[in-house]
Amino acid sequence: MAKPEVPDENQYILLNSINSPADLKKLSEEQLPELCDELRQFIIEEVSCNPGHFGASLGVVELTVALHYVFDTPYDQLIWDVGHQAYGHKILTGRRDAFHTNRKYKGISGFPKMTESEYDAFGTGHSSTSISAALGMAVAAERKGETKRQTIAIIGDGALTGGMAFEGLNNAGSEKSNLLVILNDNNMAIDPNRGALNRYLMDMSTSRSWNRFKEDTWKMLGLLSKIGPDARRMAQTLENAIKHMLLKQSNLFESLGFRYFGPVDGYNVMHLVKVLRDMKKFKGPKLLHVLTKKGKGFPLAEQHQTQWHAPGKFNKITGELTEIDPPGIPPKYQDVFGHTLLELARLNEKIMGVTPAMPSGSSLNIMMEQLPDRTFDVGIAEQHAVTFSAGLATQGLIPFCNIYSTFMQRAYDQVIHDVALQNLHVVFCLDRGGLVGADGPTHHGSFDLAYMRIIPNLIVASPMNEEELRNLMYTAQLQNQGPFVIRYPRGQGVMPEWQTPFREIPIGKGRLIIAGSKVAILSIGHPGNFVPKAIKLLDDETIKPAHYDLRFVKPLDEKLLDEIFQTYSHIITIEDGSVIGGFGSAIAEYRTMKGYQSEIRMLGIPDRFIEHGTQRQLYKECGYDPESIASTIRELWSKPLK
Repeated sequence: MAKPEVPDENQYILLNSINSPADLKKLSEEQLPELCDELRQFIIEEVSCNPGHFGASLGVVELTVALHYVFDTPYDQLIWDVGHQAYGHKILTGRRDAFHTNRKYKGISGFPKMTESEYDAFGTGHSSTSISAALGMAVAAERKGETKRQTIAIIGDGALTGGMAFEGLNNAGSEKSNLLVILNDNNMAIDPNRGALNRYLMDMSTSRSWNRFKEDTWKMLGLLSKIGPDARRMAQTLENAIKHMLLKQSNLFESLGFRYFGPVDGYNVMHLVKVLRDMKKFKGPKLLHVLTKKGKGFPLAEQHQTQWHAPGKFNKITGELTEIDPPGIPPKYQDVFGHTLLELARLNEKIMGVTPAMPSGSSLNIMMEQLPDRTFDVGIAEQHAVTFSAGLATQGLIPFCNIYSTFMQRAYDQVIHDVALQNLHVVFCLDRGGLVGADGPTHHGSFDLAYMRIIPNLIVASPMNEEELRNLMYTAQLQNQGPFVIRYPRGQGVMPEWQTPFREIPIGKGRLIIAGSKVAILSIGHPGNFVPKAIKLLDDETIKPAHYDLRFVKPLDEKLLDEIFQTYSHIITIEDGSVIGGFGSAIAEYRTMKGYQSEIRMLGIPDRFIEHGTQRQLYKECGYDPESIASTIRELWSKPLK
């Protein structure tokens, strides 16, 4: 990939001299603020023309520089929770000149990735995993006798709302391994944080009494520790008592066995260096609370943090977004969901909306703004979101639980045990089903059709277009339904005029889209729109395959399938999901069960993890873009009838 021209390379005099953290350590401490300014500007420059996650990385520039300045990476291991904030880390660890390929096809990943760099100690992308991974590394280092190795987990206050983070903290406090957790507290995930933990952190960070007291206490502990262990224990007891008095509550982290330090200013890089050097001397589990601001250094990103989490292309001077959808194009599926749910909720007072920390990403914020008492952002807690929805359903309410497909994987047991086993009327709306594009393998919704269709009591459907999504949502909220799964892709649909009157769809019923002979194409979901395009690409007008939209992977339309297998000698199945265990597998299983002889060719996501790129690039790589479908049709059409 050709690197775009940079107007003035001289603005990055210090940054251009750094190809590894070893180069960073050659700078004086007095040069670090200037380096931070250059790094922040470099991120703004690059992300303005090559879209990615913007605000999170700007917020931790000083922290990133301080970490690599103080610690001996990659021997000392940094684990960045989620990874949205790791752009500065990538730039300082040898990937500056490749950063223009970030999130592009065959370029570097937008998330930390072990196979990409030795400095990426653990691959991330999903929230709340860093503490558990770091604890495992710390225990392993202790086991191997690596007493000088430091293990550091950097986790945001949003990710800390995930239950797995608490499991890691609880275990780490009892293990007493040499682990440093840095709490990057910016009061934001993608949307503003909600819940009791957020209020607790706000109380800690805004207590003027505690912030005045903490520095003096730190110095006092350092002096008293030289006297002896008894004095140190007495000083710590005194400190905890005063914390309790000033904050009107005990310290959560210390109750879990961590030594707590902070909160400290996340933008005084020289002070951060001093604090981190001091903390290296303490053994056992410890937590540093750092106050930051998402989007720091770019005023619009600071003021509108949700919008600027991943804004697309923008003018780096004015902040004007340069990729705005023109009028008259089809809407995004997520927006169809959001507007339709509000419409249904006004018709049915039993409908509730639930999301784990993604109201804007899922467009549940549309209902949240109009009916706030009937929508719930439960934090980054997918397991809780599912079982909370189950509880609502036991009382006759109808929760629409919207979770990204890749994140629903984290709540699989709750779907089985708490919803399906009890046959509760919960509607799961799985956004970002299939290949999502630039976010790559951690975010592709590859497995949902496969893992959902094997669960008893579930209805599993996928709409081919916006009208079908509306009608499936309408059907799902009707009475006497059990658990109902609707999965749809990231991005735009195909119908500019999509707000059609509601119509009930018969459960488990497919439909004929195009009549034909010899070859039948069976599709599920949005890839059904690729089929008419593929047929138009055929250069032989005598090739006329049939096309069926099955709509449901569970239950299958057995009557329609019997008709298809009795009529067509060659079958092509198409899905934006795993061919192992997915829609195509379901069709093949039915063929075997009924003893049919038709040949089946399954197109979809192959049995490997797919990297990042545009959706079109990835569809082509996996072999179910219109051109690949047309090629498969030609191949099967040329075969003799069985």
